[in-house]
Amino acid sequence: MPQRTLPCQLPSPRTGDSRLISPETDDTQCPQPTHDTHNPTPDFEHPYDYSDQRDGRGVRLRVIAAAQWLHATTGRITTDPHSWLTAVHWITDCAAKGLYTPSSPHSPKWGPTTVALAREIAALKVCRPGIAYLMRKLKASERTIQYHLTMLRETGLLVYRSKGTRTRGEANQASVYERTIPASFDTEHGIRTTGEGVQRRPVGIAEHARKAIGTLAKKAARKTRRRPSRTPVSGRGRCTPMEGGSTGTSSADRTYLPSESKLASGQGKSTARKQGKRGPRKLNKIGRRYQLAKELIQTVPWLHGASIPRIAWIIRHVADAGWTALEVQAVAEQMPLSAYGVKRQSGFLAYRIGGAHQLWNTKDRRRTAVEAWQDSRRAEQDRHTEFAPAGPVAGPKSPAARRAMDEAFAAIQARLAPEMPEVELSPLGSIDDLTRQEVIDLRAEAVGNPDLVLDMIRALGERDARRLYTNRVVDQSLALERIAARNTTCTPAF
Repeated sequence: MPQRTLPCQLPSPRTGDSRLISPETDDTQCPQPTHDTHNPTPDFEHPYDYSDQRDGRGVRLRVIAAAQWLHATTGRITTDPHSWLTAVHWITDCAAKGLYTPSSPHSPKWGPTTVALAREIAALKVCRPGIAYLMRKLKASERTIQYHLTMLRETGLLVYRSKGTRTRGEANQASVYERTIPASFDTEHGIRTTGEGVQRRPVGIAEHARKAIGTLAKKAARKTRRRPSRTPVSGRGRCTPMEGGSTGTSSADRTYLPSESKLASGQGKSTARKQGKRGPRKLNKIGRRYQLAKELIQTVPWLHGASIPRIAWIIRHVADAGWTALEVQAVAEQMPLSAYGVKRQSGFLAYRIGGAHQLWNTKDRRRTAVEAWQDSRRAEQDRHTEFAPAGPVAGPKSPAARRAMDEAFAAIQARLAPEMPEVELSPLGSIDDLTRQEVIDLRAEAVGNPDLVLDMIRALGERDARRLYTNRVVDQSLALERIAARNTTCTPAF
């Protein structure tokens, strides 16, 4: 296939030299391409987009998408990164003058980020920059990197050699580019080239453009400095290979002595660091919930062993409203607890305090609920202890009352103990030797004579006495003995 003729340059001479290019050639006055009579081909598509002229500004340097490939570009490949960066800075100046605007309406403008991206690309041996690599180097987003790569292609500084692939199940392949210098750069500065196609090489430059090329070369050689981060990592300098060594801010690298005048006059200030006053850390909303849940599990008996995170989630509304553990317990125990106890603590608590933060929404209402709950518990304790003796009964203190009580007890004992013959057992005897009729007679006698049971306990022991007289009769006799002993030991109060 014959080589397509560049629309903004004269056909390649037979001598292989392009010195016939005029420095004053303007790409807007290029002749239209002609057809080859031997190999008819369609009209060559112009590589620059003139669909939106805007008075000749804004789109003069924009390359259409079809001309952003190595086989269709009008530029030339450069192997010198410095020369390529010179063309990058020329495009920067042109973009500042309005000669180039990105095709995408959402794209950022050409600026320092584009130049920084171009420097990263110029440093590569093989021009295959991955999106993730450029994002990591420039600390920019994926969409930003894609926009600036598009701008480098639209200005003719980058062309595709092969486009990246994204196949399902396989690793993504980065696109391979070639760094090129657009033909508009050569035309603007009157650069003469030799060779054909993308392999052209510069052999000369116009005199009027030498100063401009020198200025661009200085910009290309200048190293850009990154802006310092707004939020420093730490107050001390880091001694790492990336930052080029220590910053010299360590407090141990040198020693400063106070002046003699300050020491003599007593005006020297202490170099000791002032310790900051740090009080207890204030709990946030989540910490307050967990604190209240822990207090409830420790103080409420039927919540022992419950899960703190689960209880903290259940009481989240009352904790945010500022409730205390006593208020939560009072509201939860307003209704009496079930007789069989609480089986699932978290479910019972969630049922009892559901919507309570909306009903008791003030401190006064919660105080009233706590007081009512405490009164009900106190009344319940009084009911349980109403009939329980607080201690041994001391009896009346008045002598007349004591004499009347003794006479009453004597009358009761006289009525309960009729005169019956005393039955004595031989010390060597045993209750096992008694017949059935003798046992019945002894039990009948013991019903009306408690002293007989007490004598039998002293003679045979409590175990055999219970076998003989039954437990009920023995217990009654012992109870009467304790009452009589308590009445006789009480001393009258004078």
